[in-house]
Amino acid sequence: MVRTNIIERYPEEEEVGLTLSQLEGGLVVEIIRDDGAEDVSINDPEAEVDEDDILICMGSGVTNSYDDLLSIGRLAKQLDVSLSMHTPYYMDLATRNELSAKCIDAIRWSGFMTHALQGEIVVTHMGLYGGRGQRETAELVTESLADVMAWWEDNSISPLLGLEVSGRQEVFGSLDEVLEICDELDNVVPVINFPHYHAREGGALMEAADFADLFDRVHDYVGGRFHTHFAGVEHEGFNEKRLTPIKKGDLRFEPLAEALVDKKPEMTIISSSPLLEHDAMYMKVIHERVLTRRVVKALRKKGKAVADTASDYDDEYDDEEE
Repeated sequence: MVRTNIIERYPEEEEVGLTLSQLEGGLVVEIIRDDGAEDVSINDPEAEVDEDDILICMGSGVTNSYDDLLSIGRLAKQLDVSLSMHTPYYMDLATRNELSAKCIDAIRWSGFMTHALQGEIVVTHMGLYGGRGQRETAELVTESLADVMAWWEDNSISPLLGLEVSGRQEVFGSLDEVLEICDELDNVVPVINFPHYHAREGGALMEAADFADLFDRVHDYVGGRFHTHFAGVEHEGFNEKRLTPIKKGDLRFEPLAEALVDKKPEMTIISSSPLLEHDAMYMKVIHERVLTRRVVKALRKKGKAVADTASDYDDEYDDEEE
């Protein structure tokens, strides 16, 4: 959903009477219908199209129909691939205007699509403080998200909504703020973007223990199933400047790999590096390297214990012979 265009159009003659899920030539995420008193939003995939409806179409190029989403979801399950979706990067959930309404729509449509994909989570930012105080911003964001989650429940949307920790002081979304909203709303969980957190906290993730402490703090909110992002990062004055390849900056992957081997959490790590695929593979290699070192060390320790036991046995046997 990061780059998408929304198109509003009337249905073609041959589309009238078809269900939303049967429409082709562009994904229709919503039907707007005039019921005589006000416009009604319809998101049921089995709702039939009337000739006077307005169709809200997703022009992102991801898919041409709702049925494509279902097919992709089935294929992902067969391949044991976990799917998620990220809303547009710019979000504004603390104001009450046309822009914030579009942001809320983007979250709703992401939920609609991710549900069809059998995905696990929709991830979103929440927006700027915009000159408001922390408490006022938190209340406004929570109200917006409460409306979203009420729609989520009304439409039986199954994925979780993940609130991503932000990397700049002017952007709402410190870990404390995220956890506070998660305390208030059901099916809303924290998403740890490690470079964002590292930058906002002034370089807090340096050792394996720092990552382990972060796991412990978030564990109960996510039910033991973490969804995270990783990249390198440049930061200054408790603010993220930019994401970088992992080998640049002071946020290293090795301590995270050590914490993963120690704590063994169930975790998805999304590469958000400018070197997207390269650094995804780099993380995999580093994790396997740390894991291999740990296994070899354990085997050596076990081998030494076996050797010591054998030596003790030989000494005992020799004493009995004498």
